[in-house]
Amino acid sequence: MRYDQAKAGPIEELVAPPYDVLGPEERARYLAENSHNVVHLTLPDDEERAAGLWRDWLAEGILVRDDEPALWWLEQDYVGPDGVARTRGGLVCALHVEPYSARVVLPHELTHAGPKEGRMRLLRALRAQVEPLFFLYEGTLEGPGGPPEVEVELEGVRNRLWRVEGEPPAELAGAQLLIADGHHRYETTLAFHEQDGTEESAWLLAVIVPTEQAGLTIFPTHRLADDVDMAGTETGDEPPLELLARGTGPVLYIRGESRVLRSNGSKLDVSAVEPLIRNTVGYTPQAAEAVERVDSGEAGAALLLRAPTIEQIREVVERGETLPQKSTYFYPKLPSGLLFLPL
Repeated sequence: MRYDQAKAGPIEELVAPPYDVLGPEERARYLAENSHNVVHLTLPDDEERAAGLWRDWLAEGILVRDDEPALWWLEQDYVGPDGVARTRGGLVCALHVEPYSARVVLPHELTHAGPKEGRMRLLRALRAQVEPLFFLYEGTLEGPGGPPEVEVELEGVRNRLWRVEGEPPAELAGAQLLIADGHHRYETTLAFHEQDGTEESAWLLAVIVPTEQAGLTIFPTHRLADDVDMAGTETGDEPPLELLARGTGPVLYIRGESRVLRSNGSKLDVSAVEPLIRNTVGYTPQAAEAVERVDSGEAGAALLLRAPTIEQIREVVERGETLPQKSTYFYPKLPSGLLFLPL
């Protein structure tokens, strides 16, 4: 299901980032952009109000269902936090939800009850999946050529969408997928399906991103804390960003002093620094921002992490372990509002 731009407005006014990265100001900006912007569905004041809008938009032809089912290919041209330009592609499809115990879909981060409660209320009210979840597939997938059917820029990222005819790639039939972004929504869909009991409730909207492409990158999420335990650290002779670039270990920055945590090379930085933190006060994917927030007195300490690799994450997952929340930062985020999956 998609927007009919002739009735809804230009696609530039209708799409938005995922619900969980929107602060109050960003949310207000997207709500004001267009009365049909997807944020009216993804982050409403009231779930029943959102369900009413969904029904109205269907009745008025704001949202229309394609005559035939199809797969889609999404490409995103972006410049990452490291300043490098890349293109990342993935297959957009409906995915059947499976319990983690089946080892078909694997998580890598812990979740919290609060976000899942809100997503459950919304899913019950709408009976539709209105945002895609981001999965990783260990392999390659190819997108189509020619001009895209939809093209839109969102927050500096160029998104291009192609319709793909035919059956899903055969290699995905027995594939094991890793959740990149969307753990709370995945677990909400599992719980919703258990309660609802229908086959329709077992499906979600997915973007499956192959790992064997140059455009797939993972960035770290740096920590800000009131204070940290300095045990196991060594004083560094360089500014914090230069120490981080050298890559010998996570960098702890406190009031003009830089220190390096000498950790096991096979251990993820986030696992090494979490025990050192005394009261986390914030997160950011931008190392320079973390340093500035310490210098301004907003935080007492910054913990600057090296980027994890897919191999490191998979190693943790295959041991049956999970990482702390906000352990990874997959950029860019997937756009909401290009496609919808009614249940």
